[in-house]
Amino acid sequence: MSLFDLTGKVALVTGGNGGIGLGIARGLAMAGASVVVAARDGAKSEAAIGELTALGATALAVEIDVTRDGFGEAMVGAAVTRFGGLDILVNNAGISIAKRPEDLSLGDWRAVLDTNLTSVFAGCQAAWPALTARGGGKIINIGSMYSLFGAWYSAAYSASKGGVVQLTRSLATAWAAQNIQVNALLPGWIDTDMTRKARARAAGFEEAILARTPARRWGEPDDFAGPAVFLASSASDFVTGASIVVDGGYSVEGSV
Repeated sequence: MSLFDLTGKVALVTGGNGGIGLGIARGLAMAGASVVVAARDGAKSEAAIGELTALGATALAVEIDVTRDGFGEAMVGAAVTRFGGLDILVNNAGISIAKRPEDLSLGDWRAVLDTNLTSVFAGCQAAWPALTARGGGKIINIGSMYSLFGAWYSAAYSASKGGVVQLTRSLATAWAAQNIQVNALLPGWIDTDMTRKARARAAGFEEAILARTPARRWGEPDDFAGPAVFLASSASDFVTGASIVVDGGYSVEGSV
């Protein structure tokens, strides 16, 4: 359908070289977008570019660290230089430090907030001139089901992802007049390198997650391709400030 066609669009995905970010990048590429993968690991990004190119996409890798000042301008500038503009920004880069709150250092707290929340603001702010130059655009911020509730091991992570949702709403209201739609995707338990570490922490953890998840499976990165294409395309032109949970029903299941 033409509503979901991204041919001629330029998308930038932070942390797009693996996990959910790569799942989103694949979806955008298959819908016709040119894709810029912005991440720290250059070798991993080149592998991702090879995968996107094999799908028929034009793709570019940019090595950035989202905790460094000026990263946003650098990655947006690279996208504009290579492809002539920017239409879609996906803020996906993120980390988690699993500790009880009394054991979190201020260094831990700052590392998580800088990576997961401050970088989203900086990336959006850097993208604004390029998006407005195209007459509008789409921003997709990656929150978490922990934007909705907390856990003993995720105080910093939950705080950062809750902030992502509120920032998404604020930017949506600020930039609607510029035809920029800002929305969020909230992942649940997805099979990625990050969650595999969590699954290895305690016996029975994986079984407990599956028991609470109505879909009775872990999510896959490619489960984000469809929602991302929707939010990146003209199909969502009257959708802004929304948060879409992608968790197989985990966050609405009443039993534990």
